[in-house]
Amino acid sequence: MRTSAHAVARRKVIVRVAATLLATASLVLPALTHAQAWPARPITMIAPYPAGGGVDVVARMIAERLGPRIGQTITVDNKPGAGATLGGAALARSANDGYTIMLGSIVDYAIAPHVHKSLAFEMARDFSPIVEVGFGTVILVVNADVPARNVAELIALAKAKPGSLSYASSGLGGLQHLNAEMFKQMAGVDLVHVPYKGTAQLLPDLIAGRVPMAIDSLPAHLPHIRAGKTRALAVASRTRSATLPDVPTMAEAGLTGYESATNYTLFAPARTPADIVDKLNRETNAVLRMPEVIEKLASLGIVIVGGTTQQAQARVPTEINKWADVIRKGNLQLN
Repeated sequence: MRTSAHAVARRKVIVRVAATLLATASLVLPALTHAQAWPARPITMIAPYPAGGGVDVVARMIAERLGPRIGQTITVDNKPGAGATLGGAALARSANDGYTIMLGSIVDYAIAPHVHKSLAFEMARDFSPIVEVGFGTVILVVNADVPARNVAELIALAKAKPGSLSYASSGLGGLQHLNAEMFKQMAGVDLVHVPYKGTAQLLPDLIAGRVPMAIDSLPAHLPHIRAGKTRALAVASRTRSATLPDVPTMAEAGLTGYESATNYTLFAPARTPADIVDKLNRETNAVLRMPEVIEKLASLGIVIVGGTTQQAQARVPTEINKWADVIRKGNLQLN
């Protein structure tokens, strides 16, 4: 009897141990399978501006090189409009499974909650920064026929005919819009805002002279500046751009304290698994170290940053605070 009872007890222990092992395996194996399986299908990279603009150019450059490194095709999906918030909303609605990412801007989404009061997403809540790709030169550019060869002459022209000079932007509440608002406030001029869906849409009108000026990121404008179709009057960085070394800074042109730069950051939806975010961070940093990428981005006036997700996240409060004052002074609000 004792032997039989002992055997029964031993069998019960074995059953309990087996059950525990199976339960543990049911938790661990899916995670391992997930980590090993991703990516099992093509990935979409949202570009929240139209094809042909600076964000689109950088997104496609990264997608073409990042895809082979992770073993899947990455397709760029342009979702322009409303100061990049349409693309941001699309990312926020996406599943957090690693199959939708976005090349956007910390600056755009730091600005958005201040301007769009009914915004359906928040960067801190709905996005997971993967890596800050870099920052780009912002330029004050005018049509070649505008009778102003420098910033002082442009300000004088605007003051001579208040409200007659207009500027183009990629939409209400976007960086280009706020760049011009900051210019208006610091220069004491009255300019008329003409919003477009993106740089690719405003360029034909700027070149044709239907809108005389913009304060925009350099990449998409550079070919037209070099061709003499438009003219760069100043860069908004603290120092001159190596791409346009003869163009003065805003401070050198008389607007001390005027600084702005575009931002290129790769995002995933919030709560995307850490192993996926880490892999995307690691492989994107590897792409940013490729000689042809370094050369191409430099030619576009973009300074590579790279680094960790935490470093990218640290940019958020700085940018929010910077633009809050511009927004308040301009009384800018969209409903």
